[in-house]
Amino acid sequence: MDDSHRTRLHAAQQQFAPETTYLNTATHGLAPARATRALERHVREVASGRFSAGSADAVIDAARASYARLTGVPVDRIAVGTHVAQFVGTVAATVPAGAEVLVPVREFASVGFPFMAREGVTVREVPLERLPDEVGPGTAMVAVSAVQSADGAIAPLEQLITACRNHGARLLVDTTQAAGWLPVPCDRIDYTVCSTYKWLLGPRGAAFLTGTAEALAELAPLAPNWFAGAEPWNSLYGGPLRLATEARRLDLAPVWSAWLGLAPALELIEEVGVETIRAHDAALGDRLRAARDMAPTGSAIVSLPAPEGAAERVAEAGVVAAVRDGRLRASFHLYNDESDVDRLVKALG
Repeated sequence: MDDSHRTRLHAAQQQFAPETTYLNTATHGLAPARATRALERHVREVASGRFSAGSADAVIDAARASYARLTGVPVDRIAVGTHVAQFVGTVAATVPAGAEVLVPVREFASVGFPFMAREGVTVREVPLERLPDEVGPGTAMVAVSAVQSADGAIAPLEQLITACRNHGARLLVDTTQAAGWLPVPCDRIDYTVCSTYKWLLGPRGAAFLTGTAEALAELAPLAPNWFAGAEPWNSLYGGPLRLATEARRLDLAPVWSAWLGLAPALELIEEVGVETIRAHDAALGDRLRAARDMAPTGSAIVSLPAPEGAAERVAEAGVVAAVRDGRLRASFHLYNDESDVDRLVKALG
């Protein structure tokens, strides 16, 4: 990491004031100061009767444009919503009865459940590393997280893109645990979905869907609403159905506070740069792995054995981590440094 990258990283770190050793971004990212100020201003406006709902439209547009720059996907191929499962459900509705969907073993439920709920669709769970090899002529869809929530394993996306293309299958990738620190070739993936409250540092309640033009054309909105209208504020009442074109016809009505907090957070991610954040976050993850005699993986999420009492010792030391799938999960972002890793190692003993 050169000096310019370090300077940007250091400037961004001044936006945070954690009162703990916070190693739990995989559950929820910390709000930067600029996002906190935007949310506080919003609460005051709501409390005083000065909030104008229409004023949030420009902020949502700015967030959509920022996400387009971060992902390399044109803005007209990005839909906004509130949760990943809603968008995965929209995609799952396109899978015909009798088709096969592949997901990794122990994939996050919001990725797998919408397909499992489809009557007549076979969902087959296979180990993550074998996923590309299991794609076959009968596979209609592969659904996978770019980074696994439980253990931080990084999906073989390039191999999956090739395997799906060779067999005519669609690929859906959940980037919730990747966006903000790990570059993902979103422009070459049929569908990506992302909740933005982790490494993108937004409040919970905002999500994105992206896709290729061909894949998006296959989707029909499951919950068409006024915000998906060609002119949202002229689509509040009555027929006929008058939806927007392109991906915006799939928009879901926004949780305004979530977008008001997300837009400035995305600005911060852009200022630092995803590659810079990746180098920082992955180095901290691999520092922890080295301290525990584990091979490096380049992931910002580390899953460790959690013997009896380990989670309690970590909490007593003022370190915030999570227990997932019976193991201790630590996750690192731009507000962490090497001393945070060392504090966790010391607490583990």
